[in-house]
Amino acid sequence: MKKRVCVIGAGPSGIAAVKNIREEGVDVVAYDANQDVGGNWIYNEKSSHSSVFETTHIISSKTLSQYEDFPFDSSVADYPSHQELYTYFQSYAKLFDLYRSIKFNTMVQHCKRIDASKWEVTIKQNGIERTEEFTDLVVCNGHHWKPKQPTYPGVFNGEIIHSHQFKKAAPFAGKKVLVIGGGNSACDVAVETSRISKKTSISWRRGYRIVPKFIFGKPSDVFASKIAFIPTAIRNSLSGLIAKLIVGPNRFYGLPKVTHKMGATHPTLNSELLYKIRHGKVHPKGDIHHFDGAKVHFKDGSSEEFDTIIACTGYVLSHPFFDQKFIDYSSGPVPLYLKMFHEAYENLYFIGMFQPLGCIWPGAEQQSKLAALALTGKWKRPKNMKVLCKREVTHPHIKQIDSSRHTITVDFHRFLKDLKKQISKKRKNSA
Repeated sequence: MKKRVCVIGAGPSGIAAVKNIREEGVDVVAYDANQDVGGNWIYNEKSSHSSVFETTHIISSKTLSQYEDFPFDSSVADYPSHQELYTYFQSYAKLFDLYRSIKFNTMVQHCKRIDASKWEVTIKQNGIERTEEFTDLVVCNGHHWKPKQPTYPGVFNGEIIHSHQFKKAAPFAGKKVLVIGGGNSACDVAVETSRISKKTSISWRRGYRIVPKFIFGKPSDVFASKIAFIPTAIRNSLSGLIAKLIVGPNRFYGLPKVTHKMGATHPTLNSELLYKIRHGKVHPKGDIHHFDGAKVHFKDGSSEEFDTIIACTGYVLSHPFFDQKFIDYSSGPVPLYLKMFHEAYENLYFIGMFQPLGCIWPGAEQQSKLAALALTGKWKRPKNMKVLCKREVTHPHIKQIDSSRHTITVDFHRFLKDLKKQISKKRKNSA
């Protein structure tokens, strides 16, 4: 039966999938709810799919964020802005003539697997639903779009929003703002609101490791890549030591002590938060105990009134087009070989559903190349796929704190190496 592949999403992972699958001569159609390529990197002031805000820059350097087949222009900043990235993805789509394979303003409503060679995909286009048939399904819907909402005892009668709704700092001028979280979004939001708010505080439930964006004049990930040949655990320890030597311990900034090893959580890349704290523009607070009207009570016994709370508490892994009984990775482990192959469903592929300590797109590009080879029979699925899928859960690249945030973490360099090794095998069985 002639292959006809459906790609869900035309963000950075989706366009890489379309490009590489089509280059193998396979018929492919991508559906995306937006008006253009780029996914999260299409900035929109209104609350939408996008997770970027007015001043967002990527937290990995351009050197380690570019597609292998399409390097960034030399004029692009070391840490590109969302505008530069949007232009980059558009240029990629134009160069490889991807637009003719993408249907925009189209929402994928439901996907039903009929058998090993048939999917029924229900889409909604211009208010009209219809069903299309495909032999294979490639899921590239991203994992930074469905907010994970925190819950605390009591009621807060001020404004509570998730960082997904934060688009610019201007609406928070003159307000007392509390930012919840210690990840990249939380620290960025705290820095931005502190420029114009009456007061900005940031609540951490535990110690987070802050890594500057530049180490010895080099982007941090470029510097770290120089020691990528060292085993992961040793490399992480060395990286943690270097970061600590540069910024000092958290207690110098009134922040909770880091009690986990480097890599046990996603490190936070930020060169401004600590500066803002020491300049009295961002005020550290501990974990929240409960709400009481406009007042927030903290576990250290202190309390303070706020106008707005911005919860930077991450996202839920979600595939709303699947029945939950079929596939649900919203909580618990994600047993996919190379974070893309299901143990039983041979005509189902996931691209970009992993979280490296680095950028997703280079890995998504290699996953796309491997998927294209699998679709054309040039790469054969291992016979022990069930064992390999289980091993993804029991033997992660990095041992991290047990939370839903860490179910899809990979080591950037090791993951790329593993994918490229499989791509080089092509028709050989990897079992």
